[in-house]
Amino acid sequence: MPRTVTVGLDGSAESRAAAEWAAREAQLLGLPLKLVQVWEPVPPAMAEAPLLGAETHRYRTERIPRETSAGIRLRHPGLDVTGEQLSGPPAEVLVGAMKDAELLVLGSRALGGIGGFMVGSVGLSVVAHADRPVVFVRAGEQAADEHETDPVGIPSAATPFRPVVLGLDIEHPDDGLIGFAFAAAARRGTSLRVVHGWNLPAYYAYGPSADLEQHGALALRESTALTEVLRPWTEKFPVTEVTEECPYGSPANHLVDASRRASLVVVGRRARRSPLGAHIGSVTHAVLHHSTAPVAVVSHG
Repeated sequence: MPRTVTVGLDGSAESRAAAEWAAREAQLLGLPLKLVQVWEPVPPAMAEAPLLGAETHRYRTERIPRETSAGIRLRHPGLDVTGEQLSGPPAEVLVGAMKDAELLVLGSRALGGIGGFMVGSVGLSVVAHADRPVVFVRAGEQAADEHETDPVGIPSAATPFRPVVLGLDIEHPDDGLIGFAFAAAARRGTSLRVVHGWNLPAYYAYGPSADLEQHGALALRESTALTEVLRPWTEKFPVTEVTEECPYGSPANHLVDASRRASLVVVGRRARRSPLGAHIGSVTHAVLHHSTAPVAVVSHG
């Protein structure tokens, strides 16, 4: 059975933008699109309230995947689209829906005036427990936003894609994460911009001031290590142009800045658990909330 590109719907503007992005990605991947709307049952005590109308609400929400599917078929002829309503806690249901998915796509509210996302508790819970890539798309995202502007500066989906940006920790490189980013750039026919932000080791940061020669040596070490990590992938994807960047400073800040000129930002989440539950990491968390481009979070060991 072929995998699907699965998208979570709730009828909001952000989930509609996510569905459109997912449809475009499904076409690039040559995969079916599956729309999932989650209906959370009302607790029994509340369900007895005569004015709540739980069944009426469920009936109305059943229209969301059906009507969205019909619209996507019109806008994306030939795409295999299915829609369904599932019942249960949204985060739990969406994680379960990923078992047959190549990736899951969710919407995020745009932060007015700041340009990034606001990722809600459901989205954070899903990405913290998912074992497949999860892509977040902000409300208002348009196809043209992922492309270069035309010769007179007008946004256009007919121009080449902007680069894909990969945030990479070379201390814990993962083939699944790197491969996802290279494949995303290749199917878009665009370049891959790999960003590895780094900081001075503690014994430099808290000791005597490091001189420029020491800083330069450390920068060269980081750059050389990044090139070695990427070497097998640049050989595997010889047509994909790769730009390697090792800026000094906060990795999250550099990735958020790079997102302003990206079609997609790819970051990782280490699949580890603590007594307090699953975590997504501070860099990934910051990128999720402040990126202006869609963000793909790839779980890895």
